[in-house]
Amino acid sequence: MASDHASENGVDGDDEREEDDDEEEVEEEAVEEEEEPRLKYQRMGGSLSSLLSTDAAASIAIAERMIALGTHDGTVHILDFQGNQVKEFSSHSATVNDICFDAEGEYVSSCSDDGSVVINSLFTDERMKFEYHRPMKSIALDPDYSRKSTRRFVAGGLAGQLFLNSKTWLGYNKQVLHDGEGPIHAVKWRTCLIAWANDAGVKVYDMVNNVRVTFIERPRGSPRPELLLPHLVWQDDTLLVIGWGTSVKVAAIRTNSLGVNGIQKSIPTSSAKYVDIVASFQTTYYISGIAPFGDALVVLAYIPEKVNGEKDFSSTMPSRQGTAQRPEVRIVTWKNEELTTDALPVHGFEHYKAKDYALAHAPFTGSSYAGGQWAAGDEPLYYIVSPKDVVIARPRDAEDHIAWLLQHGFHEKALAAVEAGQGRNELLDEVGSRYLDHLIVERKYAEAACLCPKLLRGSASAWERWVFHFAHLRQLPVLVTYMPTENPRLSDTAYEVALVALATNPAFHNVLLSTVRSWPPTIYSSLPVISAIEPQISTSSMTDLLKEALAELYVINNQYEKALALYADLMKSEIFDFIEKNNLHDAIHEKVVQLMMLDSKKAVPLLIHHRDNIPPSEVVEQLLSAHKNCNAKYFLHLYLHSLFEVDVNAGKEYHDLQVELYADYEPRMLLTFLRLSQHYKLDKAYDVCVRKGLLREQVFILGRMGNAKRALAVMIDKLEDIEEAVEFVSMQQDDELWQELIKQCLRKPEMVGMLLEHTVGNLDPLYIVTMVPDGLKVPRLRDRLVKIITDYRTETSLRKGCNEILKTDCVNLLIKYYKEAQRAVCMGSTEEEKHSKAAESSSTLESQRGSSNAGSIELKSRIRGSGRCCLCFDPFSIQNVSVVVFFCCHAYHATCLAGSSDSFNMGTYVTNSDDKDDDDEDAPAGGSQVRCVLCTTAAG
Repeated sequence: MASDHASENGVDGDDEREEDDDEEEVEEEAVEEEEEPRLKYQRMGGSLSSLLSTDAAASIAIAERMIALGTHDGTVHILDFQGNQVKEFSSHSATVNDICFDAEGEYVSSCSDDGSVVINSLFTDERMKFEYHRPMKSIALDPDYSRKSTRRFVAGGLAGQLFLNSKTWLGYNKQVLHDGEGPIHAVKWRTCLIAWANDAGVKVYDMVNNVRVTFIERPRGSPRPELLLPHLVWQDDTLLVIGWGTSVKVAAIRTNSLGVNGIQKSIPTSSAKYVDIVASFQTTYYISGIAPFGDALVVLAYIPEKVNGEKDFSSTMPSRQGTAQRPEVRIVTWKNEELTTDALPVHGFEHYKAKDYALAHAPFTGSSYAGGQWAAGDEPLYYIVSPKDVVIARPRDAEDHIAWLLQHGFHEKALAAVEAGQGRNELLDEVGSRYLDHLIVERKYAEAACLCPKLLRGSASAWERWVFHFAHLRQLPVLVTYMPTENPRLSDTAYEVALVALATNPAFHNVLLSTVRSWPPTIYSSLPVISAIEPQISTSSMTDLLKEALAELYVINNQYEKALALYADLMKSEIFDFIEKNNLHDAIHEKVVQLMMLDSKKAVPLLIHHRDNIPPSEVVEQLLSAHKNCNAKYFLHLYLHSLFEVDVNAGKEYHDLQVELYADYEPRMLLTFLRLSQHYKLDKAYDVCVRKGLLREQVFILGRMGNAKRALAVMIDKLEDIEEAVEFVSMQQDDELWQELIKQCLRKPEMVGMLLEHTVGNLDPLYIVTMVPDGLKVPRLRDRLVKIITDYRTETSLRKGCNEILKTDCVNLLIKYYKEAQRAVCMGSTEEEKHSKAAESSSTLESQRGSSNAGSIELKSRIRGSGRCCLCFDPFSIQNVSVVVFFCCHAYHATCLAGSSDSFNMGTYVTNSDDKDDDDEDAPAGGSQVRCVLCTTAAG
């Protein structure tokens, strides 16, 4: 997100559009929110305008495939739904009062003031004309007129009779269904039910049972029918809608076995019908036409003129010529709740009466209507007829809804409607473009930027157009975070302009940094952005975020040393990994203090590991010259301490300084340093230890200085550690120092006891006791003397035991040596050696003794060269016989030794010097042993 200094809707104060500060303030008027209309309107075109230019429309009827329009000159025009004339019937010589199609749309009937009824076939030349000699006002064909041979129709007029005409085998039969209640003003036929209106009211007749079903009284106070006709419409097979004057009634035709007042009728009970008025209400306008609209009604309203501020319902004539109001199409519920109202700008409305208008609708059942919507193709059409105009009304579709939302500024709702799948997919581009334009006009730049990914999608050209438009308005920073880097990929210039816009606005430097890190470096050139940022380095607009972004750009551009300098200034912990990754060890010469301040644990190993590039002298110099706030002496101690651990002599010229640093920061490490180093001045080091009160360090330095007595005094007087004092004196190997130790301890009786405990093995305790003055009270003296005596006895006992063990071991070893010396080694001849070697190579046991045989052969070779037999005194080399050698170094020919001892067995006395010590002891008693002749004789 942008910084808090950035406006919620964009960048403050950067709008390039000029504002008129002197603009007059206009008070907002409280206007009710306009409701979206339910219908859309268009004038019928085609041939209609030319037809009505010399004539006037009087009536209309709608079939599924065509329209019939009756005029005042007695002509019936057959039009298609675009208004083009298909046929023309000159059926009458006076005004066509009513027109009716059959259900199949194959026949059209009309009646006129000339007293005639004409029925024309639309697809053949069939034509029938009936004369009634009185003006006929209404006609209705049997819905099954084309399918039945009876050819029935009903018609009525000023004569007050309702005629039912039907065809028989003798001709047409004319039957009067009703008369005597005034002219017939309207008649409608649906299935088996006929409804008509006269001066008394509305009646419904059942053609199946040939009985009148009901009578609905004419509304009281309604204008005379000749001034304002009643309107009858079958909504379906059982619902009749009646509009008369200012009254609307909806009658439901129901079936019941009981008649009126519970009296049983003579008609079959299964078909007895009655009427329920399911809806009834009064209007504030005259009804010039009515039609169903799903579960509501469409009413063509004529607004009467006001007399003394109130509407005058007493007349349908305008009080003055040219003052009538526009007719209105209103959609109302059965409870008279108005859903929408539209005023129609029909031609010449100022001069028309309520009777001059008519409303017809295309036949539909309404079964496709659900939830306020019709299924595709089932939408009803409404035709509003005036003398010189025909207006077509139809329910608004999804695209109309979206267009209305855009027109009234509800862009968000329009976008939601398009995304929900309403309307064509192409609308998304149009709606998106208009929505963005609206947000830009409203200066809601952040909101517009947020919607760009959704509205612009994968169009690179659209993205670039809006990028540069935002840049022109100086609002590009709010769009940058939404710009795509792939699918689509924009031009390099677009990305560079975006980054420069972020760099020049401090409120968006954080966005710049995140953008540089997230955008692939291949989609733009970093040089233009670097060039835009570098001039700000020495200005107040150079923030840490901008420095870090510049460092990232340097890295992208392979300018690692410049990036390192910025990372060091920013004290970024990642600088150490950056140095190692890019091998920038030569670039950190002047950044020792910054690195140490950032992370001394990482900086010290780095400096020591690369001390060839950055010598210790340079590191020490920079740390000593650093400002005091950075705790440079502590960093220096860490560096020198680690350097000393790696190489004792690497920083030997700074060992005097290290003594002070150890004393200040790690006194416990000073003694170790003093012992390992040979490159510090003893007197300076001693002064530091005295100043810091480091006693053991003082003792060590005094000892190294040769002042052992003073060191001993420090241990006795200050440390009071007799054990360490004894150890110190023992290391010095100076008898005078022992005397000094005893002398020092005699001044403190407690020290005498401790001295007695710790000098056992180093000094005779009796000597110390004799040195103690008479009368000196030594604490716990008896216990300590008992311990000394006990320790002495223990030591004496241990020594005695050790001596006994030593003597026993010596005797055992001598006996073992003597036995070994008595053993003989047989040295074979050359031939015997070959046979023995062959036997040894095939025997596993003999192979394990190969080492001893090798020694025997070596010995034999030496004896043969210069040795002689101790019996015959011949050299071993002149006789090719085996030689027997004893460990006493006497050697004999085997034959000579055999001659001197009958019990000699060569196989028995070939021995191995590596045999176990117990071989002689474990040998069987029956086996004879060869002994050295000379040694045995001497022993005897």
